Amino acid sequence: MHLRIHTGEQPFACDVCKKVFRKSGALKVHLRTHTGERPFKCDVCKESFRYSINFNIHLRTHTGEQPFTCDVCKKSFNRSSTLKLHLCTHMGERPFKCDVCKKSFSRSGTLKLHLRTHTGERPYTCDVCKMSFSQSSTLKCHLRTHTGERPFKCDVCKKCFSHSSTLKLHLRIHTGEQPFTCDVCKKVFRKSGALKEHLRTHTGERP
Repeated sequence: MHLRIHTGEQPFACDVCKKVFRKSGALKVHLRTHTGERPFKCDVCKESFRYSINFNIHLRTHTGEQPFTCDVCKKSFNRSSTLKLHLCTHMGERPFKCDVCKKSFSRSGTLKLHLRTHTGERPYTCDVCKMSFSQSSTLKCHLRTHTGERPFKCDVCKKCFSHSSTLKLHLRIHTGEQPFTCDVCKKVFRKSGALKEHLRTHTGERP
């Protein structure tokens, strides 16, 4: 098998599209693109996956696990690719520019989503209430208001939430984490909104 790296030999061919592979296991996985087989099923939300790597990443949305941490700002992510893209924000790389407002982005996908703020495009529509959204992920979260689904469970107290971000915020009750600090008096808060409200005691703002 190792020698095939040097010889370039790929003896396993797909009968459907004739694509060739070096390993029989790679061919077996590839065949799922034709058969539609999704052998990895989530016990929590019943969503199924074609590949084990996608299944393992998905499980983190239920556990709240975010094993990839940015060395610069300590923000954590559930997949290495998201961390890699996030690092661009520290390096200042923003190669994707909006032709309308000249705002620039580190990812082409983010630019595509941003353009909908100019076009007003909302291609994702809820079948229940006909409310429309600019992002598929927002629609997916919205549907839980109709189904009552709460797939994100706290391992400590077993309380369930409809959004992973809400679970992450809830976990601070158990960990005692208070990551938001007032620059004026150094008081700390669990939520960014609580810090924002607190700052008004220093600025005198009455909105």
